[in-house]
Amino acid sequence: MQLTLWSYEGPPHVGAMRVATAMRGLHFVLHAPQGDTYADLLFTMIERLPRRPPVTYTTFQARDLGADTAELFKNAVSEAWERFRPQAMIVGSSCTAQLIQDDPGGLARALDLPIPVIPLELPAYQRKEHWGASETFFQLVRALSPSQASPREPRPEGRRPLCNILGPTALGFRHRDDLREIQGLLARLGVDVNVVAPLGATPHDLTRLGDADFNVVLYPETAMQAATWLTRRFGQPATRTIPIGARATREFIGEVAQLAGVPVPPDLEPEASNSHWYARSVDATYLTDKRVFVYGDGSHAVAAARVASQEFGFKVVGLGCYNREFAREVREAAALYEVEPLITDDYLEVEARIAEAQPELVLGTQMERHIAKRLGLPCAVISAPVHVQDFPARYSPQMGYEGANVLFDSWVHPLMMGLEEHLLGMFRGDFEFHEDAAPSHLGHGGSARDLEPLAEAVVGEPVLAEPVAAEAANAQAASDPPPLVPATASPRVGSPAPEAANAPWAPEAELELRKIPFFVRSKARRNTERFAQERRVSLITVETLYDAKAHFSR
Repeated sequence: MQLTLWSYEGPPHVGAMRVATAMRGLHFVLHAPQGDTYADLLFTMIERLPRRPPVTYTTFQARDLGADTAELFKNAVSEAWERFRPQAMIVGSSCTAQLIQDDPGGLARALDLPIPVIPLELPAYQRKEHWGASETFFQLVRALSPSQASPREPRPEGRRPLCNILGPTALGFRHRDDLREIQGLLARLGVDVNVVAPLGATPHDLTRLGDADFNVVLYPETAMQAATWLTRRFGQPATRTIPIGARATREFIGEVAQLAGVPVPPDLEPEASNSHWYARSVDATYLTDKRVFVYGDGSHAVAAARVASQEFGFKVVGLGCYNREFAREVREAAALYEVEPLITDDYLEVEARIAEAQPELVLGTQMERHIAKRLGLPCAVISAPVHVQDFPARYSPQMGYEGANVLFDSWVHPLMMGLEEHLLGMFRGDFEFHEDAAPSHLGHGGSARDLEPLAEAVVGEPVLAEPVAAEAANAQAASDPPPLVPATASPRVGSPAPEAANAPWAPEAELELRKIPFFVRSKARRNTERFAQERRVSLITVETLYDAKAHFSR
């Protein structure tokens, strides 16, 4: 184990809670001490569910360890059955309760309840949340499916293809909106949905999974293990493409159409997504080769890197995931972008790699949002774990063609300042927009004289306001190179006196400095002089100016 301030995944029983909370008619009895009941807040506070998770805790205390904790668990199971009357029940231990080595499965079976009781073996000190969700869903599917699989017969003539949608859970990143988007695509393909699980399913629904012709796996972290078992048991093929991005959505539609034996309607082309055109439009060309660092769960990270590189024209400079079960997929994807894969759940290591890569955009989890904020980088969240703002009230999928639109907006908008800087550079020398021009709201009659009272109040001294004198001064500044006069050195914060005067500016450097927009010019001058002073540069040249710009842009 590792002591840390942040964890990308909880223990495996949190994954079991995500499955139980997503389903209906299922109850989870968790053998846990007082203090391990915090997980309720994940669903009611972060996902803002209007109900508590269907979980009963034994909540034993320290004084109970000398008594019979097994009896406490059996009482909790009996009370949960009497109170909630679920169709099925899962039982397990939290990470702390595993240390006392009670047997929740055996204790529950001894009660001989009239419903299926599925025991969960969740090794809390070797596995984590995603694995716990996958194992829980797999155990439910295996326990509730028919004991004997009937031979698969060809689909009757006239019956529409039937599929299961597997993977969405509670506390999943945009799972509800993704599900709605994919259900719409399947309906337009002429494919009916048999069961959606775990989200919204009952234990009785899981008994009907074998009726479908194939399975649509949206989230492999949760559903791939169960889908593989269903393939072996019922001969059901499963999709492999994750429909995140316009290209992947088109491939997903083709894969589903092949499994269902139906043609692809012509209106399901990528032009249905605005992002397909936006990413190719003239307005978006400034995004080309923007450096992006991608990190999250394996499926979302690999999909986001593909969209960033192939659809938006970004340059992937970092790719990683925190769930080691998908390390192989991330390593294969990283090889395509010629970057070193980052397989770790240490957020400090992730922060160090982001700082080293010097990206212009970070795509990650809630933690990468905080890291990017500290580093002064734009960021968009693409993967769990997330906070409350990533469960929006609006419809905001990540999958399908509408999901591609959402990706374009949420990834590109943080980079809009780059376009604004580009426009400022285009109009730098314009007669109407240069820094000496009067405010546009004053009309043609406005001049610097109108600003004399305000200017004097700001700078604390009289300001040249006569139009003729101002024009003469501007003409002189434009025609004559500025003198080589060293600027007055400013004392460092916390120092009693300046160590040395700032280096003088070469005329070419002063002229280049004037090309920088006026509202950031002073900061650029200060940064360049500080850069030159730290490196003992005797004369600030154009090269020094751009070296300083590169240094402070990191």
